[in-house]
Formats: sequence, structure tokens, C-alpha cells
Amino acid sequence: MNLRNRLRDQRGFNLIELMIVIAIIGLLIGVGSLAWGAMIRSGNETAAAQILDRMRTYQAQFASRNRGKFGSFDQLIASGALDSQYAGDAPVVNGYIYSMEIVDPSSAAPASYKIWADPQVATGITATGNRFFFTSSAISGIKAKEGEKANENDPSI
Repeated sequence: MNLRNRLRDQRGFNLIELMIVIAIIGLLIGVGSLAWGAMIRSGNETAAAQILDRMRTYQAQFASRNRGKFGSFDQLIASGALDSQYAGDAPVVNGYIYSMEIVDPSSAAPASYKIWADPQVATGITATGNRFFFTSSAISGIKAKEGEKANENDPSI
């Protein structure tokens, strides 16, 4: 008899308690996914700035071996400096679109290059980065700007 009374008095969770637990779990997942997105954007921006810094070095090395001429993405890949994921005119790597402009040397001016790294998606919850990056042979570092394409007049990072 005592066992029957004990079994009869046992109660589980009611529907409201389960709904509260599910709502809390959903809230934690929502906050975590926003933090995860911010971390991914930050990582993409750091990677873009680092590859631009490396490209400056690669261009200097390429020019020293090619009579002052700078190399395109494909030429830098062929020389072994860049990975094949940077092939083409506008490669997309880690959520950033890279573009390059090269001017060959002439009697009036030396060779030059400009390289941009722009986020694939710059705004919204699915943004791959918020900062736009720029470097060139005429400046000694990397410039960055939020919201629009960077150029040589923007602040250095």
C-alpha cells in the first residue's frame, strides 16, 4: 500500500515548466549565435589585414626578381608566394573579395600596385566583415575604413 501511494504522488514536469526551459535554451542559442557571428567577422577581418601585409612582401620579392614589375594574383601563385585559392581577378577568401590594380613601369613613372580587400557581405547579421582594407606600393602600411571602400587617405591600422 505504501508503494502505491508513493507512485501516485510522483509528479513530472508540467507543460509550463517545460516551455520555460525551452525558452531559456532558445535564448541562450540566440545569444551564442550572435557572438559566434561577431567572432567569425573579427577573424575574417584579421585574416584580410594579414594577407594584405603578406602581399606587400610578396610584391616586393616579385619585383626584385622581375625588373621592377609587380605581379598579379596568378603570377604570385606561379612564383610560389600565394596559395591557389587566390587565383583569378577577384578571388574570394574567408569572406573577403580581393582585387588588385597593377601599373607597369614607364619612362614617366615607376611600376605600382594597389590592392583592396572588401567584405563579401558588409552589413547585416550575415556580414563577413565590417572593415574595408587597402594597401599600395605608395604607402608603407594598410589602410582601413568601415562601411565603404578604403583608399590611401584613410587611417592606418
